[in-house]
Amino acid sequence: MDFLDSILRFSLEELPFIVISLIVAFTIHEFAHAYTAYKFGDDTAAKQGRLTLNPAQHLDPFGTILILIAGFGWARPVPVNRFNLSRPRLHSILVSLAGPLSNFLIAFLSYGIYLILDNFGGVSQSMMFFRSLFEIMGYLNVLLFVFNLLPFPPLDGYRIIEDIVPARIRPILTKYEQYGILLFLIFIITPLDQYLIWPFINGGIYIVFSGFYSIYHFILLPFL
Repeated sequence: MDFLDSILRFSLEELPFIVISLIVAFTIHEFAHAYTAYKFGDDTAAKQGRLTLNPAQHLDPFGTILILIAGFGWARPVPVNRFNLSRPRLHSILVSLAGPLSNFLIAFLSYGIYLILDNFGGVSQSMMFFRSLFEIMGYLNVLLFVFNLLPFPPLDGYRIIEDIVPARIRPILTKYEQYGILLFLIFIITPLDQYLIWPFINGGIYIVFSGFYSIYHFILLPFL
């Protein structure tokens, strides 16, 4: 146990909630990309068995383990052939947005369930388990929503920018994309992340949760 405590980013008490939340978040995120692409005409992901909610088809073992150790990682990216999409530019943006938006919706629902359990669920052991689960699931999905919208390759935010910029700019972005990935990794794995990444993530998380709180406070106020 001491060895696990020493290498894991999270405490052993948090670990079950983190693992469940990551499985749900990554699976639905990647499924959302695959499903949206399929609905707009690209069946590349479907042919590779990615149009499914089976976590085994979406989780990357190394990327998942790295999250538990280092605090960041990845799932298996869904393959998308933008030229199969009926409107490549617009639909590529929507396919890229689908993943982060799925995390946003999971977070919104999780936060609502957490608030209901926190106010009306009692203090039984099972209620405390689910309250902790949905609290962590809400936070992690907001984190993934904000993180994936950062404008760095290979994140969804960068893919959106690729399709928003004029067509003449796209080849330039593609040419230097590998350097952008390297720069992003340097930001993430060095203390620079505390100055160049986390201020934006924390600000985004605060804005999202403030919005959630306002909405649910309005909904639940008559019952409190």
